[in-house]
Amino acid sequence: MQEKILILDFGSQYTQLIARRIREINVYCEIHPFNHFPIPDKSVKGVILSGSPSSVRDTNAPLPDLAAIKGLIPLLGVCYGAQYLVHGFGGEVLPSNIREYGRANLIYLDTNDKLFRQVQPGTQVWMSHGDTIVRMPDYYQVIGSTADVKAGAFHIKGENTWGIQFHPEVYHTIEGKQMLDNFVVGICGCSQNWTPDSFAETTILNLKKQLGNDKVILGLSGGVDSSVAASLLNKAIGKNLTCIFVDNGLLRKNEYEKVLESYLGFGLNVVGINAADRFLDELEGVSDPEKKRKIIGKVFIEVFEEEAHKVKNVKWLAQGTIYPDVIESVSVNGPSATIKSHHNVGGLPEKMHLKVVEPLRLLFKDEVRKVGYNLGLPDFILKRHPFPGPGLAIRLLGKISKEKLEILKETDEIFIEGLRKYGLYDSVWQAGVILLPVQSVGVMGDERTYEYTVVLRAVNSTDGMTADWSHLPHDFLGAISNEIINKVKGINRVVYDISSKPPATIEWE
Repeated sequence: MQEKILILDFGSQYTQLIARRIREINVYCEIHPFNHFPIPDKSVKGVILSGSPSSVRDTNAPLPDLAAIKGLIPLLGVCYGAQYLVHGFGGEVLPSNIREYGRANLIYLDTNDKLFRQVQPGTQVWMSHGDTIVRMPDYYQVIGSTADVKAGAFHIKGENTWGIQFHPEVYHTIEGKQMLDNFVVGICGCSQNWTPDSFAETTILNLKKQLGNDKVILGLSGGVDSSVAASLLNKAIGKNLTCIFVDNGLLRKNEYEKVLESYLGFGLNVVGINAADRFLDELEGVSDPEKKRKIIGKVFIEVFEEEAHKVKNVKWLAQGTIYPDVIESVSVNGPSATIKSHHNVGGLPEKMHLKVVEPLRLLFKDEVRKVGYNLGLPDFILKRHPFPGPGLAIRLLGKISKEKLEILKETDEIFIEGLRKYGLYDSVWQAGVILLPVQSVGVMGDERTYEYTVVLRAVNSTDGMTADWSHLPHDFLGAISNEIINKVKGINRVVYDISSKPPATIEWE
């Protein structure tokens, strides 16, 4: 039985970060809505209550039922979670006179307390709250204070229950990882056996049991998630897995051939389908981005279903769903059992009467890559930048044509290969080129030109939820601009996008 920490989510923007930090300690954890979580069994070693944008004083504040947790197993309340442990059990929480947001220091720290073992007095923490604890219930003992917040941290005497009004999961809390380690390892007694090696080994064994001799189909995209899912399944069931890799004509230049060759190289049973003309014929002249997406989705379903029907006696559809997809499908305002539709291949499981298997549904993106390395997948697959599902269709703004698509592919290849050549590719999270439906005057030689403008886009991010534009060297941007204008007929102007997300998005459509 896999030991675990439960994290009850009250809607904080940092909840996933708590889970990431705990998994970095090689301890498995799960996020559940505060109002829809499993009753802890022997596998649950401890529970963490997350922060929240709500106040415990709100009439509709999220209030969990902790009857099966508090006083029975180790419990840590973070920010809102700490305030709830006070407000809901006889103490008092009021609006703070000074809203404490940002860096603070624990000027008082009980270093004898198990939560603060090996943590230095005066350590920097990150506060983010408008309320503060003004009166503690009986048996609550203050173990940490800042200059403005007396009850910065507390322990309930006679219980393995703690509360902290700061966020240990963010980098600004300098010794936050040590505090979390103290809780999940020192207090909860977790054995730190959650590793890429153990995940791969356990998952392959479980897939063998779950699937037996059944046949499985999987749609490959060329991305990290579907590639790692395919590799796990391949090790579990071998030739009973059929992978379908569809060329929709919207991949990067020569990418279909390169990726297909790579898949065949590491022993996957993969069928490549060149359906580029079919997609592009349907997309010709379409400018609305939502229509582009719907057409691509519709044609993909048709092509995938036609090919899948050629495989006899298939019982399962495999998907590369990862843990953030699972979390996003379950709101703290009410449970939902449905994964977002774009992860469900357009309803194919129901249509083809297939069961769904998701080997990666427990993993974050960075964990997927670690498992991929453990399985021996090449850097070409594992270090690839994220790429939008609709491909270059949403980077070609305005009406789609085969001519403009070729211009975009040529330009994109110069940019991406340039990043590799200059040693910048791995320092960028995602990069690409956008072709604008805008023409401008230029001069080449003695001739006046009236040609298209392209935008170079490169961002740095952890998970795509927020992103900052990449500060690429000016000499690199100058060299790439010069190469694009000289080599790609139809382009006479190159610009660089320096917008961050928010307020902008990573993609333009």
